[in-house]
Amino acid sequence: MDLDTVRTFVAAADTGQFQEAAAELAVTQQAVSKRIAALERTLGVRLFTRTARGAELTIDGQAFLPHARELLRVSERAVASVRPGRRPLRVDVIASRGAATGLMRAFHRANPGIDLDVVMLFDIETAVAAVRSGAIDASFRAVAAPGRPLPQDIESVRVLDEPLQLLTGPAHALAGARSVTMDQLAGHRIWMPGIVPGTEWAAYYDDLVAEFGLTIEATGPNFGSDALLDTVADTPALATFMGGRTRLVWPAGHGLRRIPVTDPTPVYPHSLLWRRDNPHPALATLRAHLAATAAGRDTAGTWTPDWVLPR
Repeated sequence: MDLDTVRTFVAAADTGQFQEAAAELAVTQQAVSKRIAALERTLGVRLFTRTARGAELTIDGQAFLPHARELLRVSERAVASVRPGRRPLRVDVIASRGAATGLMRAFHRANPGIDLDVVMLFDIETAVAAVRSGAIDASFRAVAAPGRPLPQDIESVRVLDEPLQLLTGPAHALAGARSVTMDQLAGHRIWMPGIVPGTEWAAYYDDLVAEFGLTIEATGPNFGSDALLDTVADTPALATFMGGRTRLVWPAGHGLRRIPVTDPTPVYPHSLLWRRDNPHPALATLRAHLAATAAGRDTAGTWTPDWVLPR
């Protein structure tokens, strides 16, 4: 059913005059007559009776009027739901406990009036496709992994360099250290079952291993962070890397240690991706917020892979 004809019907019913309806809609009286006639053909009933005073609703017209008004209200709500600034800003943060979630929580605290939808997409190809299609407005990623340049219509900006920390149990050989150097980590087993081949974080840790001769093991099923913490706490031979802004809570009896890594400090580079022509006004607000609160990037004494975008 054509909404213009429905809108014309409601205007004519409210004014009781095709001429006044035409003036309200900024069309000719002939156009109003044609639209009403088209709607009557679609419905198979007469909606108006012409009188000396104008146009009066028939019984069928009276029955159809409240439904016509509801059709227009539904149409207005549908348009509003996708109008820039009226729908929530949709942002991919990859995981619920990571640094990107912390960035979005800080943004929400600073801008409580902006509606947000937070989603979690696994790999960068899915995230980029969702940004390009408009399914999401932005995504936090480490870009650009080797051989995976971003499409021309995708923009990115580096927003956070997150230092890695060593997480050990209380019986680990390095548990008492106030900090550890990259050289001191050589020969120790670092267990990270969440590394999935083909992801940007797998590319990051591959380069970290190659650069510093580390031993990172991704063996065994990934049962999540709680199982990882349990195993590290109980296994003196194992440690793991943890982002400095990763939010984790573990039982007091675990006795886990988070130890800074130095000389150099490996940092995980978080960038924000978005489509260049995305008009959502809250996206510009998010970018401005991140620019104002971004931590230092490419600072002295830190390490990132060569393929990480410097901006």
